[in-house]
Amino acid sequence: MAQESTPLPIILPDAAWRARFRRSLRRWYARCARDLPWRRSRDPYRVWVSEIMLQQTQVATVEPYFKRFLRAFPTVRALARAREASVLRLWEGLGYYRRARQMHQAARQIVEQHGGRFPRDCQSVRTLPGVGRYTAGAILSIAFDARQPILEANTIRLFCRLLAYDGSPQAHEGQALLWAMAECVLPRQEVGTFNQALMELGSEVCRGRGPACDECPVARLCEARRLGLETQIPRPKQKPTFEYRREAAVLLRRPGRVLLVRRAEGGRWAGLWDFPRYRLDAEHEERRREELVEKLRRQTGLAVELGTCLKTIRHGVTRYRITLTCYEARRVSGRLKRRASEPMRWVRPAELDDYPLSTTGRKLCRLV
Repeated sequence: MAQESTPLPIILPDAAWRARFRRSLRRWYARCARDLPWRRSRDPYRVWVSEIMLQQTQVATVEPYFKRFLRAFPTVRALARAREASVLRLWEGLGYYRRARQMHQAARQIVEQHGGRFPRDCQSVRTLPGVGRYTAGAILSIAFDARQPILEANTIRLFCRLLAYDGSPQAHEGQALLWAMAECVLPRQEVGTFNQALMELGSEVCRGRGPACDECPVARLCEARRLGLETQIPRPKQKPTFEYRREAAVLLRRPGRVLLVRRAEGGRWAGLWDFPRYRLDAEHEERRREELVEKLRRQTGLAVELGTCLKTIRHGVTRYRITLTCYEARRVSGRLKRRASEPMRWVRPAELDDYPLSTTGRKLCRLV
């Protein structure tokens, strides 16, 4: 059996290469940089908010959220004072809600420990919830011009091609090499602009599929391009294995109200409100209805009469592919349990807009 080849050792670029690279990149960025709302200020709070929102999210999706968020919470003190529910409501639809909760916690930490001023040293920034090495480097370089390297999806792809590195970018060796490259290319001045130019080049030109090499200002410096390997590098990630599951949500009513449940800590959509929702294991419809009524009784303490199926939604959450069926139901008897981990509340339909819900939860609101 043939063994997988081991990538050859990579030598980092010399000083002459680095000088040409910086010069070409800066000229290109001065002409081609997109006008994005978070680039109009070096306020560290605005930079921080944008960097958290942009994690695993497209720029076009983030722009309207960023503007709304800054209107509601223009300063770190305003964010620290806010109710978590208000923060999550503004984040609704952006996904990865843990980011919002951690940012809210970090805002309070900045107010309590740093007098409301964003810290300028990397060690202090790294102690903030939700801030790792890349995010700290991005904030400090863009806001304060600190000489900090960055490494994220776009720059990983860019550096792999520049170096013709065909090993795994996620492996320990790959990470060590790419961080060394990120430090190696840093200029002495205007580091924040340079780092933004790196990300812009990776996003707009050195794309994952179909890199626009003819438009690239550093194509002549790219080793993958020279070898004809630009479409094969970096090595593609292993495709995830999805788990398919069936779930059910219940619009449980009493006169003028509908039941909401706050999602527990540590689970999916923690901190958000939702309609009672359960995974179903039964194969047949009648069995599933019985299972749903019993699970609802155990959680809420209520005996219910399950009505018709209102809607079926197919959606994905991380590694799950979910078929969600929504039923209506009415309370027959029993009193609502008090649960500290998952508080429940009867809510007027007109009040639903005030509660932060998941994307599917918001769709189900329209059925109410």
